[in-house]
Amino acid sequence: MPSEIRDINLAESGLRKIEWVRRNCSLLSMLHDEFEKTKPFAGKKIALSVHLEAKTAYLCLTLAAGGAEMYVTGSNPLSTQDDVAAALVKEGLEVHAWYDATPEEYERHIRAVLEVGPNIIIDDGGDLVHMMHTELKHLIPGVIGGCEETTTGIIRLEAMAREGKLEFPMVRVNNAMMKHFFDNRYGTGQSVWDGINRTTNLVVAGKIVVVAGYGWCGKGVAMRAKGLGARVIVTEINPVRAIEAVMDGFDVMPMNEAAKLGDFFVTVTGCDKVIDEEDFVNLKDGAILCNAGHFDCEIDMARLREIAVDKAEMRNNIMGYKLSNGNWIYVLGEGRLVNLACGDGHPAEIMDMSFAIQALSAKYLVEHAGTMTEKLIDVPEEVDIEVAKKKLAFLGKSIDTLTHEQEKYLNESGL
Repeated sequence: MPSEIRDINLAESGLRKIEWVRRNCSLLSMLHDEFEKTKPFAGKKIALSVHLEAKTAYLCLTLAAGGAEMYVTGSNPLSTQDDVAAALVKEGLEVHAWYDATPEEYERHIRAVLEVGPNIIIDDGGDLVHMMHTELKHLIPGVIGGCEETTTGIIRLEAMAREGKLEFPMVRVNNAMMKHFFDNRYGTGQSVWDGINRTTNLVVAGKIVVVAGYGWCGKGVAMRAKGLGARVIVTEINPVRAIEAVMDGFDVMPMNEAAKLGDFFVTVTGCDKVIDEEDFVNLKDGAILCNAGHFDCEIDMARLREIAVDKAEMRNNIMGYKLSNGNWIYVLGEGRLVNLACGDGHPAEIMDMSFAIQALSAKYLVEHAGTMTEKLIDVPEEVDIEVAKKKLAFLGKSIDTLTHEQEKYLNESGL
């Protein structure tokens, strides 16, 4: 099946972006060279649905260097970069994706990369796994397993596993220490504000920022908002995380109270209708809403469109909605992932670690094909530690090691 992209003539721009990523992704470059020699994915088909920009493209090329037949699509209609998609086609990969795909086009692209009968699935949010289990079940016997790198995707997988509906092993890449400690916190924290700042061109200092959710992503968003000079309010449903937010110096309150105070709102929960009609009517005139969770359901956009008495595009990626009380609410990136719909996503050095975990997890699946009894698999600790050691070395840093006596002190009871 031929690739389905916007314009192959955009490839040169995409190749330049990928080259910049290559220069700043030491771990992936190391794996690229290793895989080129060892070919761990020889004869294997990999279907990948991840936000299709340059860092993802370099992951695809790294897996292809390992012998994989790559079938690539995006995981969000507004995060695909058409020049990057064209560059991958130029490099010989099959790609089905373009920017601003309609729901029908997005679904068609997802289906196209699955109908080849993949052996490995690399998913971001769970759309590949969902379609495989609902519409293409006849292809499941050929699947060795897959990897999922988002909190939202893990939530979906765990629900499937609880209900006994998950048919093949999935590695919880998002739960790896080298993923959520750095990607979720430092990657999301920086890229969300990159997207907000470049889109709004407004000052953050002195404003009130409401962060919905204080998981690892929420911690990063709140930390960066504080660094930009904002007063930060956190909303939570988990009392332990709420106390943690208080101890970190943030105010904590329910959304219906925070709605009356905030200038910027960032949802990052993995849940739906976190900001709903009850909150819309309480928002200040000019409040800016955006979402950093995977799906565009955290802000109830459907209801907002229904109750708006007027709407207007204020700037690129900023839609204004006027309510019956006369207040205007501004939504960034249609309520989709603001760091990708309105920006370039996480920094390359951050994704270097996350995608190294992805590549090594895919290799683990191939090496253990047919022997895995669990449907949900954690990234082996040794993989986490190895990635951390290599990243430290690339950063030019070193750490202490235990002496034999210290190991004995820590591991023996002395009884």
